[in-house]
Amino acid sequence: MPGSSGSRYIKLEVISGKNIRIPSRRIPAGIYMSINVDSRRRWKSAISVLSSDESVAWGDTVTLSSNASSALSIEIKASYELGRMLGGGEVIGGLQMSWDELLDHGDHPFDLSFRAVRGVQPSITLKVAVVHALDNQNGGLFNSLVDCEIARDTDAGHARFAAYAMSKTVSHLNDAMEHFQLVLNQCPVSHPDRATALTNLAWARLLGYIRNDVQDIDTTTSLFRDALALRPQHHLDHPLSLYNLTEALAWRYIRKSTAADICEAAQLYHELLPLCPEGTYLRSIAAGENGVDYVIGRCNNLPTDASDEGIHLQRVVLELCPLGHRLRPITLDELARAVQARFDQHGSIDDVDTCIQLRREAVSLCPEGHADRGACLNNLALSLMSRFKHQGNPNDLDEATFMYEEALHLRPVGHEFRAYSLDNLGGALVDRFNKRGNIEDMTRAISLYREALTLHPPGHSSRDTTLHNLARALKTRYGKSQVSKDLNEAIDLYRESLRIRRLGHPERHINLCNLSSALCSRFTQAQKNEDVEEAIALCQESLAALSSLHPDRYFSYMWLQEAYLSRYRILHDPADLSLAVENSRLASRHSTQGFPRRILRAFDWTVAAEQHGHGSALEAYSTFFELLDAHLATRSSATSRREAAAAFHCARRLPADAASCAIRCDNLPHAVELVEQGRGQQWSLASRLRTPVEDLESANPALAHNYLELSKLVSNAAQSSATITDSAAVDRAATEYRRLTRQWEAAVAKIRDLRGFSRFLLPPLYADLQVAARQGPVIILIASQYSCSAIIVPTSGNPHYVPLPVTLADLKILKDRFARAIRDATQMTPKQSRTDLIVLLRILWDEIMLPIVKVLEHVLKLKHRSRIWLCPTAAFTSIPLHAAHPFQTKPDRLPCLEDLYICSYTPTLSALVRSRQLMKKRIPPSFVAIGQGQPGAGKGKALLSVDSELELVHKLVPATARHTTISGDAATRAGALEALQQNNWVHLACHGKQDPKQPYNSHFVMKDEDLTLLDIMERDIPHAEFAFLSACHTAVGDEETPDEVIHLAAGLQFLGFKSVIGTLWQVDDSVAKHVVKAFYENMFEDLKDGGAMDCTKAAWALNRATHAVKTTVPLEQRMVFVHIGV
Repeated sequence: MPGSSGSRYIKLEVISGKNIRIPSRRIPAGIYMSINVDSRRRWKSAISVLSSDESVAWGDTVTLSSNASSALSIEIKASYELGRMLGGGEVIGGLQMSWDELLDHGDHPFDLSFRAVRGVQPSITLKVAVVHALDNQNGGLFNSLVDCEIARDTDAGHARFAAYAMSKTVSHLNDAMEHFQLVLNQCPVSHPDRATALTNLAWARLLGYIRNDVQDIDTTTSLFRDALALRPQHHLDHPLSLYNLTEALAWRYIRKSTAADICEAAQLYHELLPLCPEGTYLRSIAAGENGVDYVIGRCNNLPTDASDEGIHLQRVVLELCPLGHRLRPITLDELARAVQARFDQHGSIDDVDTCIQLRREAVSLCPEGHADRGACLNNLALSLMSRFKHQGNPNDLDEATFMYEEALHLRPVGHEFRAYSLDNLGGALVDRFNKRGNIEDMTRAISLYREALTLHPPGHSSRDTTLHNLARALKTRYGKSQVSKDLNEAIDLYRESLRIRRLGHPERHINLCNLSSALCSRFTQAQKNEDVEEAIALCQESLAALSSLHPDRYFSYMWLQEAYLSRYRILHDPADLSLAVENSRLASRHSTQGFPRRILRAFDWTVAAEQHGHGSALEAYSTFFELLDAHLATRSSATSRREAAAAFHCARRLPADAASCAIRCDNLPHAVELVEQGRGQQWSLASRLRTPVEDLESANPALAHNYLELSKLVSNAAQSSATITDSAAVDRAATEYRRLTRQWEAAVAKIRDLRGFSRFLLPPLYADLQVAARQGPVIILIASQYSCSAIIVPTSGNPHYVPLPVTLADLKILKDRFARAIRDATQMTPKQSRTDLIVLLRILWDEIMLPIVKVLEHVLKLKHRSRIWLCPTAAFTSIPLHAAHPFQTKPDRLPCLEDLYICSYTPTLSALVRSRQLMKKRIPPSFVAIGQGQPGAGKGKALLSVDSELELVHKLVPATARHTTISGDAATRAGALEALQQNNWVHLACHGKQDPKQPYNSHFVMKDEDLTLLDIMERDIPHAEFAFLSACHTAVGDEETPDEVIHLAAGLQFLGFKSVIGTLWQVDDSVAKHVVKAFYENMFEDLKDGGAMDCTKAAWALNRATHAVKTTVPLEQRMVFVHIGV
């Protein structure tokens, strides 16, 4: 296109730039184009942010007159301010060219290239066109050149600084700093350009420091910090000022290794990165290997800091590693390491749960073949073992062992970390041996430790740990085998490990305690006084090394107790027994240790106090029950609570033993309280969320509402967690359950602050429990290893003690004989004599029930045909107490128990009290009969009499009651559950199955799925009244936890049914209908005259029914039915 010197206007479009590099290497706020038209005027494009690929997009257009000059100059410049600029910025490249040269490119976009910068040639893309008139709108794009001293000094400083960056000539740096300092001197605190002046000088000093041409980094850091303070949040240049300060802090850390600097840099990056849009150059540098990744790596290399501040920092660092970040796995582990250390110091279960969640994610990010998989597996297993030791869940132990096995497989012979895996797996196997007693686990653990010891020769930094672990295994095996060689070798190994772990070693206290325990064992064996003296001294030294709340103080207390008790058994000094008890008290109440260990320590305290006649026995029992209750409350599901309770085999006999102890202390009310506190804890925990709050609603409606809402949330969380199988999801659900439980506990604490509610949901006192005896005495039968007896709780006044002439061993024999006799009787024809059963019922009358009856008759003056309630414990729960009978043939024969009184059972006094409370609200009766005589394949034989039984019930139920029948294909799990919720009177005729291993899986057999005890427990029908369970095994608990009374009838009572008929063993459906007929005839006999259906008549009706069918129903089939409740 030919040029012309006449008047013309040129429209110039500045489109983009690429290969834009900054000579000084500073990070620019943006890039702009400057076109100098003449000596007085210039046009400046918008400042556009540089992209991560070193390109920039403008899209600016300007119309220029070519008359002013024959040529123009074009510059690419870096601006270090997005807001107010000081000076023109740093020149990246410049060109001089004529208008004609510009127009020669035609009207298509074209590139202009500039001199190379740091090996790359920058270029810009333009488009030009001749226009015939000036667009006045563009006139505003012309800027008069602002020429002032600080602007000139700033530009001179940029030029000299760029020259220094390219040439490394120190004089250029000095010139640059001199110019920048002059500018700063003219920008006082209130000057709008002060932040820019501070930053420019700081950058010159920082590059000089990096190149060792400036020695002072502290002043540089302060300059950047002052600039940041002048550019607060929402300032356009706030992000760049954040980055500048991170650079100074990172370099100061590189040279001085000051942890505070790298920590602050991490905090700044945490603020900076969200402010840097993806694709920008600042983002690419800040998020790159030399930016945040460097800071993350250095933070991960800092010593583990278990303080709240240290853990907060690690959380910040983790947030700098989003999913997919290459440093996320190691950062997860570093955070987990800090949280694990805090758990080790303070014992908060939340911390170990957090560790496990973090380490599960780390394992998921290291699939098979990943170099770090073995380390991640080991670390996750370590946290699982910590939780197992704190909470006692065997699932954690099994998962940890599996992971240790996999990690060892990844570390074959010759692997640098094999010894650590050997040590870790050995520890898990020792713990599994302690849990399950498989000697193969112990043998293998010792073998693994011996191999690890060969890999940790003298001088190795981990030899002390392996020595200690091997000693622990040998000492544990000695406890099983009593082979002195194992014990002596353990002591020698402990001593060698202790010599390596000198004063100040963080784990020395563990060695001290474990050596003490070994010496105690040798003292018990050889009775050398120096062993026990050293053991006591070692424990005292370990205590002195630990803070008052350190979880490991528990072990010092524990072994001190063992040492003092060992010495007491030999020397019989009462002071030693007192010291042993005091250390038991301290150990069991050491709040930062996990519940399982504290529970076992409380149990050992009860044993020692009983054995040696110490006055703290009752305190020990109470402590045990409180700890077990608190431990079970941490479990979200009913099944996990039951498994946790069953893990403490010692707990089975303690309620009766505690009551026996209180009896011997002449404190019968406390005996009643203790036996109640120790029994039925599963139901007690579950019922807390369903406690009636009418009184509370009157006193404080807001608190009552909050309590009910939280109870609902906790209950829902528990139910949802029961169906989760994924390990990580289980952990998350447990954490959420615990969070809600804490809120619920806080609400309960506020309620207890109200006047009249100080004992809200606390274990009931005798006065509270006596309410259970309002309609007749409650007889608690106590089967203890120390004595067997009964406590009669009367309607008013103090309880009565009845010693029984039997022992616990006698009861166990009697229980087994009853089981055999009943099993044999079910094989007999109706006319065959039940001789064995009759003999046993006579024994039951003579040795157990007759002494009780004498007190009822002669002391309480209880009238015949009055109601009584039986509350059996331990072995008594498996004996049909209600059927006790003298079977005398002479004319003046004694009546049997059921001739004298109307007998009912209650799982606990609290259950009976709760049922009575719920009786306050009555609704019109609705009756449903549910029958399933044709269960699905594999669910049991057909019950041919079910349909006729349902027809019979239908005829006998009063016409005034709404009545429905569900049977056949309609009698499904869902149908039965719906019927239970919609009716307050229920009759169930079907197969009933008691699961002896997991009683919550006990069930009624329906057409499709089983209706389990868990299904029943998840419902709440407060207006329910009566249930007749015409099915097998509905009122018998399991062997492992008999005092928990976990069976179907108790489940219906918990659901809300106040009065329940259940069965103790197998029911013959062909004869059961005779009992059913007689029962309902008596139950509803007076309703023809307009009376109301009354569930409190059920015990009387059952009593009458069993008498009525004596000639048609065999003895064991009459005895099988029992009444539970009001």
